[in-house]
Amino acid sequence: MNHIHSNTIEDVRTPGHHLSLEERGMIQALHRQGLSLRDIAAAVGCAHTTVFYKLRRGTPDRKSKHDCAPQYMVKLGQKAYAKNRKISRKSYKIDHDDCEPFIQWMVERVRQERWSLDACVGYVRRNKLFTPEQIPCTKTLYNMLWANKLPISLFEVPRALGHKRHRKWVRKNKRMKGRSIEERPAIVNDGTEIGHWKVDTVVGQRAGREALVFTAVEKVTRNYIAIRIPGRTCAGVEAALAQLQNLYGTERFSQIFKTMTADTAPEFETLSQFENLGTKMYFTHPYSSWERDQNERHNGLLRDFIPKGMSMERFSDEDILDMADALNQRPHRIFGYHTPSELFDAFLDEVYAIECVS
Repeated sequence: MNHIHSNTIEDVRTPGHHLSLEERGMIQALHRQGLSLRDIAAAVGCAHTTVFYKLRRGTPDRKSKHDCAPQYMVKLGQKAYAKNRKISRKSYKIDHDDCEPFIQWMVERVRQERWSLDACVGYVRRNKLFTPEQIPCTKTLYNMLWANKLPISLFEVPRALGHKRHRKWVRKNKRMKGRSIEERPAIVNDGTEIGHWKVDTVVGQRAGREALVFTAVEKVTRNYIAIRIPGRTCAGVEAALAQLQNLYGTERFSQIFKTMTADTAPEFETLSQFENLGTKMYFTHPYSSWERDQNERHNGLLRDFIPKGMSMERFSDEDILDMADALNQRPHRIFGYHTPSELFDAFLDEVYAIECVS
């Protein structure tokens, strides 16, 4: 009877698991035989304290002192277990009174600056605005948010970008406007050198000709530029680049904008002509949005201010600039909760310092 499939081979109970109905039946039978708690525990494969608590919870109360002592009942024990299991839940380990100042500060940042909860936690820890006891962790805050334990709703928190699985094949039936992204230097993909940008446009109402937003994202610092342009035309993109040229200067333009990568949309038809400023222009493959992932993410964040279908004519040039500034002032975990503005400003200081020395 030592066959591997024989039912005489007993399974060894895994410690730490909840007792099964059969194991509760063993406790009932052994207890009625008069075995001690430790003997029952040894037979079942659990701690003697576990047996003690199971017996206490599964034994009915004695109705009177004249009745016989009640015995442990499997069904009653299982019912008590199911009831306790149903209401068991990990409590939020925070003191609401201590955390109230931080929560009020966080709500203000979320509503006014559209920060994420993680950005709030990381920023106050880095700048030591509150004591550690006053700052819940990010996971606890999101758990409280989903449980409606915070004075803000899910609709007030910037949405997390959904991760989508993209196609890896490339369609070749659309004419490239210049150099392919495949020709781009390897240092651009390494993400170790500042000055490489991805550009795109964000439209409002698709019907008719109206204003839209030209956007650019720096790959390393994630600094975001948004400029309102009059229409989805080459002239509109050229006007945006002319503004950047006036802002940063012609001499240093190629040091700040070393490369630009765009898609094959018609408004970028004449983008390559700006290579006379020293900036190399590259184009992604058609229908390959994953090659512009940072553009897609930041344009999605811009949609918090300008929902899809809303006309851009409702916003002034200053409004669009303010939106980009708000995004650049958000702390990022990947930067140790520094902001894109801080990193990009430090880069600009280095560029113009070289000019002063020379």
